[in-house]
Amino acid sequence: MHRILLFFIVISPAYFAQAQTWTLPPSDIDIFGQIQTMAASREETLLDIARQYDIGQLEIMQANPNVDRWLPVDGEEVILPSRYIIPQAERKGLVLNLPEMRLYYFPAPNKGERPMVITHPVGIGRQDWVTPLGTSIIVEKKKDPTWTPPQSIRDAAIAQGDPPLPNIVPAGPDNPLGRFAMRLGITSGSYLMHGTNKPFGVGMRVSSGCIRLYPEDIESLFDKVPVGTQIQIINQPIKLGWLGDLLFIELHKPLREDKEKYANYTLMVKMAIYDFLMQKVSNIQGDFVADLSINDQALEQAITERSGMPVLISK
Repeated sequence: MHRILLFFIVISPAYFAQAQTWTLPPSDIDIFGQIQTMAASREETLLDIARQYDIGQLEIMQANPNVDRWLPVDGEEVILPSRYIIPQAERKGLVLNLPEMRLYYFPAPNKGERPMVITHPVGIGRQDWVTPLGTSIIVEKKKDPTWTPPQSIRDAAIAQGDPPLPNIVPAGPDNPLGRFAMRLGITSGSYLMHGTNKPFGVGMRVSSGCIRLYPEDIESLFDKVPVGTQIQIINQPIKLGWLGDLLFIELHKPLREDKEKYANYTLMVKMAIYDFLMQKVSNIQGDFVADLSINDQALEQAITERSGMPVLISK
């Protein structure tokens, strides 16, 4: 039986500042990145650490369920969940996986360069303001945008007892779009990928349907992502992937609106594994899966923990 190999490295912020850009693995390998750790300080919350290492709020809490998010013990080990299974989607342009609340960018490489993958956490729409699924493109980019609150959001603010929103919010530190915005060509509404003046909402369902990024992440992407770039918005709470002949699974909490569909979560996971293996068999010759079997104990633990990190489940 293969042993699960997870590499834990204690790192400095300066090193990790560039660690969310990785060489894209070959098409038959689905995993990239590295699990890492750092020592907590009583001077920072778990949410401070998340932003420092470009991790979403729910992501870091999933990976560290026993660490107090507000008062971590000084010197306590914090896992940085920076290893990922690439979603099952075309490795092109932008791919946003809603349950994972994470964005992947596959920039077109220049001649002679290795293809890369860039990933960042995002905030997405609340259950009553869902971020729509489907494929679209980036149709506009704007620096220092103004914000015109839609009537639906203005009405919601009044219903909640909040002060009335102005007709137009000017560019500046109080603008909820931050300093950079990119518009999606989705005809069902006006959807943006933008920064935020409330960074602790990144990695959570907090928006009115738009896609929020940390200010530093949207600033980095703004110059890299050209108008016309494809964006695929998908719904994959169960991700599976290969590393050689080893099968890994990465589990995330399904979207709340899919609660009934995933009522029997274990069954849905097993069905996803079966479909994934059958897809692999249909794409190759021979019977490579003849000796592949699932480690039931590892799978059961992965389902119980639902850590959001890749777990080896094959023997």
